[in-house]
Amino acid sequence: MFDWIQNMADWIVFDLLKLEQGQHLAEALNFFIYDSVKILLLLFVIIFLMGIINSYFPIEKVRNFLSRNKLFGLEYLMASLFGVVTPFCSCSSVPLFIGFVRGGIPLGVTFSFLITSPLVNEVAIGLFVGLFGLKITLMYVISGVLLGMTAGIILGKFKLERFLTPWVKEVLANAEREGEAFAEEKTPFKERLPIIWAEVVNILKGVVPYVIVGIGIGGLMHGYIPEGFFEKYMNKDNLFAVPIATILAVPMYSNASGILPVVQVLVTKGIPLGTAIAFMMGVVGLSLPEAMLLKKVMTMKLIGVFFGVVTLCIIISGYLFNIIL
Repeated sequence: MFDWIQNMADWIVFDLLKLEQGQHLAEALNFFIYDSVKILLLLFVIIFLMGIINSYFPIEKVRNFLSRNKLFGLEYLMASLFGVVTPFCSCSSVPLFIGFVRGGIPLGVTFSFLITSPLVNEVAIGLFVGLFGLKITLMYVISGVLLGMTAGIILGKFKLERFLTPWVKEVLANAEREGEAFAEEKTPFKERLPIIWAEVVNILKGVVPYVIVGIGIGGLMHGYIPEGFFEKYMNKDNLFAVPIATILAVPMYSNASGILPVVQVLVTKGIPLGTAIAFMMGVVGLSLPEAMLLKKVMTMKLIGVFFGVVTLCIIISGYLFNIIL
C-alpha cells in the first residue's frame, strides 16, 4: 500500500543524498522519511473522513447508541478485529485512535483497537505461519485479540476520559458543535467541506510537531540500536526473562513484520518462544515514539496507565506461552 513512499525515501537517501545502505545514518533517515510521510498522510485522510462522518452522524448519536444498546463486550471484540485487518505499526495506529476519539467511540473500545492493530495484521500472520507453523500462529492471533479486548475492558472500567488533554477535549467540543449545527440546518455537503477542512487543518497543526519528534526518536532507535543488544537478558534460566524482555523492548521501534525475523533468531538461539513473543509484543505494542505521539492526546498519567496495563497483559501472555509451549 505504501510502496511508493518507501521508493521515495530510498531515492532521497540513497540516490539524492548518496548515503550507503547499511549505514546507521542512512537507515535512520530512511525510516524517518518513510514513517513521517506515511503517518501524516494517514492522519490527514482519517481525520478528514471522520469529519465527514461526524457531520452526518454527530458524536451524541454515537454515544447514545453505544449507551442504549448493551453489546455485552462485542464492541471490544469488533475493535480488536478491526485492529487485525489494519496493517499499521503502533505510531501509524495513533491517527485512527484520534479519529475514533473524535467520533465519540468510548475510550476503552478505542484502546482495544490501538493495542491490537500493531500486534496482529495479515502480513505478520503470513510471516508467523511460515516461521512457526499454523498452531502457534493461531495461538498468537487469539492471544493478540484477547490482549486488546482485555486491556480495553480494564482501561474502560477506569473511566479515564478525564485524563485526555485539553486539546482533545476542545477538538471533541468543536466536532460536537459542528455535528449538531449540520444536523439542525441540514447543510448541503458542498457547504460542509470548508468547515470540515478548517478543522482538519487545526488538528494537523496541533499534532504535526509531535509526529515529527516521535518519528525522529523512532528513526534514531531503528538506525542505531543493534538488534542483538538485548539477547543476553532473555535466556531460559532467567525467571524474570519475560518482564525484562517486555521492558527492554520499549526503546526499540518496529512493526510486527519487521521484528518477526528477529524473534526467529532469538528462538533458534534457545530463548523460550513465550519470552521472544513478549519481546515482539513489547517492540510493536509499546514504544517511546508512540508515547511521544500520544502525549498530544493523553496526559502523562493516562499514558502511564495505558502502558502499565498493556505491559502487564503482555507479560502474562509471555508466561502463558512458555507454560503451554
